[in-house]
Amino acid sequence: MTPVRLGARRETKAVPQLPALRRLLIVTQFAFNVGFFAVLPFLAEHLGDTVGMAGWLVGFVLGLRTFSQQGLFVVGGALADRHGVRPVVLAGCALRVVGFAWLGYAEQTWSVVAAVILTGFAAALFSPAVESEAARQAVLHEAAGGGPRTRALALFTVAGQAGAFVGPLLGALLLEVDFRAVCLAGAGVFVLVLAGHARLLPRRLPGRPRVRVRGGAGPLLRNRRFLALCCAYGAYLLAYNQLYLALPAEVERAAGSQAPLAWLFALSSLLVVTAQLPVTRWAGERTGPRRSMAAGLALIAAGFAVVAAALPAGRTGTAGLLPAAGFVVLLTLGQMLVAPAARAWAPDLAEEGRLGLYTGALSSVSGLIVLLGSALTGALLDAGLPPAVPWLALAAVPAAAVVLLPRRG
Repeated sequence: MTPVRLGARRETKAVPQLPALRRLLIVTQFAFNVGFFAVLPFLAEHLGDTVGMAGWLVGFVLGLRTFSQQGLFVVGGALADRHGVRPVVLAGCALRVVGFAWLGYAEQTWSVVAAVILTGFAAALFSPAVESEAARQAVLHEAAGGGPRTRALALFTVAGQAGAFVGPLLGALLLEVDFRAVCLAGAGVFVLVLAGHARLLPRRLPGRPRVRVRGGAGPLLRNRRFLALCCAYGAYLLAYNQLYLALPAEVERAAGSQAPLAWLFALSSLLVVTAQLPVTRWAGERTGPRRSMAAGLALIAAGFAVVAAALPAGRTGTAGLLPAAGFVVLLTLGQMLVAPAARAWAPDLAEEGRLGLYTGALSSVSGLIVLLGSALTGALLDAGLPPAVPWLALAAVPAAAVVLLPRRG
């Protein structure tokens, strides 16, 4: 086994040593998240205050966005298996440009919903294509003696979180103009991504075998261990989605505005950028994917419990924001354990030549969970219950998901 000190030295040089394709995938993930997170953190406030939607409808629309993205990943993954990564990525980027521009000008509920669905479906095309190829490259990296696949996937996660760090700060600056400026900036980012990939992404990816794809989703639906992984991952994603629903409501209560929200998003992204690789290395040396996911889900549950425990005191101002900051820290630490482990586990459960389908299904099942769970969460937050009750209910979701994790064979 490679000594820890040597592994750490290699990781500091990991990006320059990567082949051009892997570097492109990492930069792609960064750019995707800059454009995405410039818009999404401010969508709930726009829907409630500007468009005038009720709380349950805001929750439903946010869940619908996640479902049209995560829920349709299976479509994008299957298309990537059949037609290759390049055309699917380019089509998805073009649709995201149109969707963000439309969202900036949408003023009626039906128009907002249509724009949200289009932006979600765009990601359902390009994200599973990129993620499945990143997972395949990580498996090849591991097979060639380059170290555990979780470390290679951690670089992918770090790039995404770096984009998630820059995106909200860009969005917060542009929000001083208006929400339309935020949306148009997000569309502009994807124009650059589209142009870059049209030029740089190879038509035939090196090392990608030609496998004739046959059959439907029957074997996947009979794969109990994979479906159990999907459900556990869906519980994590529902919890993570509360950064855009429950957290803004709590920040509004404590601070009287959502101004601190961008800084909490920045805190989350900064933690991932600085700590993801050490955490992944530590977990890879001591635990397998199942134990990493279980520990991450437990940390996420603890984050919700921290806010629930503090809410009865009703503190506001800086002191009132501390539980929200604690929630963000614990959720982020849990994410750092759960996300790379789930992505590293999925290829072991996938059929030959169907990694795109399985990667997409992992997100599609979780997207359905988020769609239902977000509507319920919005209703809970609007129901006039004691403030701690929704947070306690949310804490129970990742805690229960630990039991759902499949036994690793």
